[in-house]
Amino acid sequence: MLDFIIVLFYFFIIMVVALRGKVKADSSADEYFLSSRNLPWYSVALSTIATNIQGYQFLGMMGSAYLFGLAQANLEINAVQGILIGAFVFVPLFLRQKITTITQFIAQKLGQQIALFYSIANITLFATVTIGAALFWGAYAADLVFGEQLSVLHPNRIVRIAMLILILGVFSAIYTYLGGLSAVVKTDIIQFSVLIIGGIVVCLTAVNQLGGWEQLYIKTPERMHLHLPADHPTLPWTHLFGLFLLNINYWCANQTVMQRALAAKSVGHAQAGLLAGGLIKYMMAVIIIIPGIALYGVLGDSLGEPDMAFPYIVNTYLPVGIKGIILCGLFASLMSTVDSTFNSLATLWSTDIYSKYINKKANDQEKIKAGQKAILFSLGTSLIMGLVLLYLKFDDPDSAFTHTLNNLRYYINCGIVVLICSAVILSKPRREIVLFAFIATLPINISLQIFFPEMNYFVRAFWVIFIGLSITIAGSRGKLNSILGLFEPANRLTRNWGWSLAISLLLLHLIFH
Repeated sequence: MLDFIIVLFYFFIIMVVALRGKVKADSSADEYFLSSRNLPWYSVALSTIATNIQGYQFLGMMGSAYLFGLAQANLEINAVQGILIGAFVFVPLFLRQKITTITQFIAQKLGQQIALFYSIANITLFATVTIGAALFWGAYAADLVFGEQLSVLHPNRIVRIAMLILILGVFSAIYTYLGGLSAVVKTDIIQFSVLIIGGIVVCLTAVNQLGGWEQLYIKTPERMHLHLPADHPTLPWTHLFGLFLLNINYWCANQTVMQRALAAKSVGHAQAGLLAGGLIKYMMAVIIIIPGIALYGVLGDSLGEPDMAFPYIVNTYLPVGIKGIILCGLFASLMSTVDSTFNSLATLWSTDIYSKYINKKANDQEKIKAGQKAILFSLGTSLIMGLVLLYLKFDDPDSAFTHTLNNLRYYINCGIVVLICSAVILSKPRREIVLFAFIATLPINISLQIFFPEMNYFVRAFWVIFIGLSITIAGSRGKLNSILGLFEPANRLTRNWGWSLAISLLLLHLIFH
């Protein structure tokens, strides 16, 4: 009962904070979608990382860490690569032009037709896989940890999870609909605090059960390597090449992530916020990956379903009350992603589609209403996708499901990387060639999967993007911008901070090779 009281109080606080930032009747579109471009660096940092952290990281990635060890941490620590490029290359470009969406940058560089494809691809991805996956993982995690207590909703587990998907989706949509980015950022900061506290508790608990930090090397030495053999079926060291390019997509070309930087007070605040986020990603690698490794040291191979690692720790070792905080952390990881994606999707639809093609004379209130309608529509599509993912998970319960989900997501992401990189590195891109390469990434991806079914999906993504970029570069006759000339630190502090992050990442790979 205490756990449920804690959870209900958490939901109450989130809704109160969100409603205090409710959009007014005379609010501008800039205020609703970008919080009046007035976010300080710490809001950029905390909201960005809260958006990034999802339920699958606590469940799926911890489960993968149980199976594969420290190599799973590459998906966390190597985010620094994308963060550095985003902070020093893309943020100055975007803020210099005072754009609202990344689509507007694409339009300036590659033309309106390609920008439309880009926007539609992102809206489609957000309204299906991104939000649907977040809803599924949040509901699935809640049921794994509190299945017995939640049976009051329905005795059947699948039906119960489906009901949770619906409840959590509707709740997140309501306060995002009412408050815009301002409400999203305020609630994200609360949610970040809760999930970090929960994550630290789980991590320390797991390490304590193992016998201390030094036992990681004594009892699980084979799992303390960042790099696995090239023939590893899931995480070969060669996946780092594809991961690097896909990080550009997430941290540089993702409206959900970049929307905070676009809403920052200045370039300096945007860069500092992203770099602070890079430091937090290191911490997230510890509190997400280490518990999975520690649990393997305690149980060995006896845990049947890898995604049970997180709920096993919570249910076996944590007392009542603390469990409620952990569940709040799971809900926080869900809602911070869902609300941000709802807001970004609304921004893309209102700015890039509605105002551009449907109602070119739309005033600010009409733009806001269009964005709100997009939130309601995407709620419906994401609920459907959440149910589809629920089916897929139970169809193959023994898999490390996070990798199945990534495989699905990268069908679209590869093309987006080709677009955004072509827009930045080519001095005179040929628009028709770039469009062709963007569209071609999908059949190339499918073909490689058919003819090389054993190829790791990260490696496949690398080759898809490499082929796509080769087409755009060759078609534009190789007229490239200076790579070093693209980097623009706002000041000496951010430049030194960036160098420190880059060197620290290199050292991590050398030490834990």
